[in-house]
Amino acid sequence: MTSLTMHFSDEVRNALDKGAPVVALESTIITHGMPFPQNLEMARKVEDVIRANGAVPATIAVLKGEIHVGLGDAQLEQLAQTTDAVKTSSRDLAADMVQGLTAGTTVSATMRIAALAGIEIFATGGVGGVHRGAEDSFDISADLNELGMTNTTVVCAGVKSILDIPKTLEYLETQRVPIIAHGSDDFPAFFTRSSGCKADHRLNSAEEIAKAMALHHALGSGTGILIANPIPEEDALTPEFINGTIEAAVKEAADQGVGGKDVTPFLLARINELSEGRSLKANIALVLNNAKLAARMAVAYKALV
Repeated sequence: MTSLTMHFSDEVRNALDKGAPVVALESTIITHGMPFPQNLEMARKVEDVIRANGAVPATIAVLKGEIHVGLGDAQLEQLAQTTDAVKTSSRDLAADMVQGLTAGTTVSATMRIAALAGIEIFATGGVGGVHRGAEDSFDISADLNELGMTNTTVVCAGVKSILDIPKTLEYLETQRVPIIAHGSDDFPAFFTRSSGCKADHRLNSAEEIAKAMALHHALGSGTGILIANPIPEEDALTPEFINGTIEAAVKEAADQGVGGKDVTPFLLARINELSEGRSLKANIALVLNNAKLAARMAVAYKALV
């Protein structure tokens, strides 16, 4: 019988054995979200922010068909420069592993692996959602279903603004996923602090969120929790600027027939080009901000359980 093997870095293994706070990190942002060397610099900074706020970072990736929970610096650098890495969601993991592929893990895959590893909190940039035009394409990210069935708390800057945000929030409601905004009544839109939609709930501190996590688990809810953490004010882009940029990129994607897994990487790269690098700077800032909150939540959660 085939058994699942996961490789843990010494730092992560020691933290888990001691019951210390750990924050999971995805790797698609490294393999498909940013160009080299910005992706490597960002990955190192995110890990440093988590350590500085009292938790241990666990960057998750598939390397040559094997799951790794926590990467050494040499592994991070190698992954950041890999040109043939695939993008793996939770549905793809088994097939990609059998083929011995190197893969960046999406939100759904990272959630799944984090849950298996015993890591309760995961920090990312933004989650996937319902794509624009989904009423025709049925293009809905697996991230949403994973949130509905995997007990991992995901800290993000909202849903990527390239998506249909109102439909995404409706879908998450159907999946019974609580949506909690940190320090805001509004649900953020990745590059901007507000999407024009309201969040289900507002909690103002890492400690309050940790208490909600503990109660959600005690209730046996069986779903993840989405923590929407707005991009810092000083790093946010104006809605007028970024929405116009997104509209142009979405039109280009449609004109070129870009679809499926290729849509998000294409749009993010094109938006960065059209914004002359402003979107990439904002992207890095929001990821660091999410890592900081996630680490503080992990510390507060471990103090409760």
